[in-house]
Amino acid sequence: MKNFIKHIPMVLLAVLSFTACETTDLDLQVSPNDLSPTAGDPNLLLNSVQLAYITNQQTLADRAAELTRIDYFGNRNYFNGLPGNTLNGVWSRTYSSGGNGAGDFVNVGILTNLQALENIDAGSDIDYSFHVAVAKTLYAHSLFQLVDFLGSATYTEAGQPLEFPAPNLDSGESVYDAAFVLLNEAESLFNANPETLGAQDFFYSGESEKWIKLINTLRLRSYKNTGNTSAFNAIVDAGNYIMDSEDDFQISYGTSELQPDDRHPDYATDYTASGANIYQSNWMMETMLENEDPRIRYYFYRQVDGTPGALDVDGDPVDANEETLACSFVTPPQHYIDGGYTYCSVDNGYWGRSHGNDEGTPPDNFTRTAVGVYPAGGLFDDSRFEGVGLGLGGGGAGIEPIILASYVDFWIGEMATTDTDKAEALRSGLEKSIAKVQTFGSLDGSADLSMAPTEEEVADYIDDTVADFLAASGDDQENIFAEQYFTTLFGGATEAYNYYRKTGYPTTLLPNWEPDPGAFPRSFLLPQNEVLNNPNLTQKDNLEGQVFWDTNPASPAFPPAN
Repeated sequence: MKNFIKHIPMVLLAVLSFTACETTDLDLQVSPNDLSPTAGDPNLLLNSVQLAYITNQQTLADRAAELTRIDYFGNRNYFNGLPGNTLNGVWSRTYSSGGNGAGDFVNVGILTNLQALENIDAGSDIDYSFHVAVAKTLYAHSLFQLVDFLGSATYTEAGQPLEFPAPNLDSGESVYDAAFVLLNEAESLFNANPETLGAQDFFYSGESEKWIKLINTLRLRSYKNTGNTSAFNAIVDAGNYIMDSEDDFQISYGTSELQPDDRHPDYATDYTASGANIYQSNWMMETMLENEDPRIRYYFYRQVDGTPGALDVDGDPVDANEETLACSFVTPPQHYIDGGYTYCSVDNGYWGRSHGNDEGTPPDNFTRTAVGVYPAGGLFDDSRFEGVGLGLGGGGAGIEPIILASYVDFWIGEMATTDTDKAEALRSGLEKSIAKVQTFGSLDGSADLSMAPTEEEVADYIDDTVADFLAASGDDQENIFAEQYFTTLFGGATEAYNYYRKTGYPTTLLPNWEPDPGAFPRSFLLPQNEVLNNPNLTQKDNLEGQVFWDTNPASPAFPPAN
């Protein structure tokens, strides 16, 4: 098995401070952008591009996971839970547009540094095309994502503050087109296999071939979104994309707690002296429990063997507890009763929260389920049922998945036109996902890995899942595929938001606690800081605007689970 971990150099992580959600705070004493366009250090500029991009990926993955129940969303009203400041940082880090206030890291963003790199490359006898190609690739992906989350973005007038101090938005279609052009330009540069010239490549260690595979994979995800089957299949047929886990696009973390804290941000939040601080999604845990998914002991670490109001690991009922789990005393609302949904408590000690639960925080830090060894580098769940703490498990040496080979297999299944082809993609995605996840067990030196699923159990699980898929039809079949896809996306769930808006599956998702939480967000509000500083922009008044590739019925009729 190849080693999937490529650590970010410690000297670069000295500028990082990882926390949950908005996880990367950059405090540079002298910004490379404060220098003249041709005087900055190209390596520092490229570092800034990568760091801004990484933080954006963390933020977007978190928001997508919360909406699709892969993670927990804690608001009864979607509009209130996704205010205008939700993507302030993402916007600023993408454009470095300035004027957006402290904390948005406007001096270390992607576009400003890309422009600086292009100027340096054009004015120097030294070939900095590797730097430019990486920055163009990451900027292109960022533009795709801004459209996916906002419906539109600025491109034509972006990064030209003297000529366009208040840039207008371009249509989603035109921004997608521009992003494809950027990918073409980046690929042309990578084709020459340029030297890195000392640049730190956080992702692929300067291997141009792997960057080209990523570029083709970014094309795949965008053709998938727009439904361009012929272009999608042409790339698959050519075979030069992320097909193997050794080419996975991800960020790897270390185990240092201080100066810098380079641990996985979820680990740093959950493995503390005062216990865990993140709530896991009841839907995700219960779905994996019911499916007997072999990844569950890697994803989640149970601190106790039973949740109030549910059955413990021995099948015995656990008394409700008003202090630690107030909802265990509550009669579920009618829409939960009618649907047969789990309102509060999951069996076997999986202690989390259901979608929309807005209760306060009780003293449950040493009882709630914590993040596990995958992808956060925590503890493997070997049924020890002990509390979390500093340095336990893998010490935080996990990963931030962005695009994995297993994800791409599910994209191929999504675009397949026959059940046989879709089942083949399902099998391949599960094989890659489970194999990768299981390699993380060794990060926890304290784990009793005899509790891990055996090769035979994994093979049976995959065979049974594929067989169930082929035997099912209609919604049942689509739900099997979608549940497995969402489970595979745990830890890097950005594409789940796109899939859910495109297909409406799975329909098995828990509804919001609130019977009428408002229409499911088809796009986010514009970044409020940009709206306040740009007279050409007007804020939206709802979350119902559909991205150009989202051609499904309007909310609230779609998606059906909402």
